[in-house]
Amino acid sequence: MIKKLLFILVLSCIFSLKLKAQSSAKKPSDVVPFQVTVKESTFKGKKALALEIKDEAQGDNTLAIFKATEFHNGIIEATISGQTLANAGETARGFVGIAFRAAPDASKMEVFYLRPTNGRANDQLRRNHSSQYISIPGYPWEKLRKETPGKYEAYVDILPAEWIKIKIVVQDETAKLYVNGAVQPTLIVNDLKQGKDIRGSVGLWIGPGTLGHFTDVKITKKD
Repeated sequence: MIKKLLFILVLSCIFSLKLKAQSSAKKPSDVVPFQVTVKESTFKGKKALALEIKDEAQGDNTLAIFKATEFHNGIIEATISGQTLANAGETARGFVGIAFRAAPDASKMEVFYLRPTNGRANDQLRRNHSSQYISIPGYPWEKLRKETPGKYEAYVDILPAEWIKIKIVVQDETAKLYVNGAVQPTLIVNDLKQGKDIRGSVGLWIGPGTLGHFTDVKITKKD
């Protein structure tokens, strides 16, 4: 009986460790950049990775992907900040977010991102576009907004050039985005476009005209 209990305890510990295994990117060499530059930085009192898009960048696969990381289901937590660059165009919003299930060559991925300058805009329509889901390839924000208005974006109270805590919970074809410790998700996607079986890495994602900062990234795998 004692041996049986010990065996169950050992299995429980192994399972618990599997669930709680975490990793984080702390220096540029921990990631593979795609169409972005990655530098070490100190921002708002925190050591961080700073990302900017290269001038020749095209498309939405503008990110830095974690090395030697495979993610399917689980939880991703990070503290992020986005702000517009001085030379950014009028449509820049400080786009900053996290990619998950990203292919090693950045050809496929799911992405949750924020538009920090929209959070407290005087225009309610802009506020409604504060958070966004996109999927690469095939599902940029323009297509999703045109075909299913309001389904893949939502309002959240955020500010540019300030730290924002996010948590992404992924289970098969569903992903939920939580912001700044909220109990309820800001955005829920029940039909991840690349399918429920895709696996990949986690990436630090930014959009055009953005200076993005990332710190305290933790990945908890479920399977």
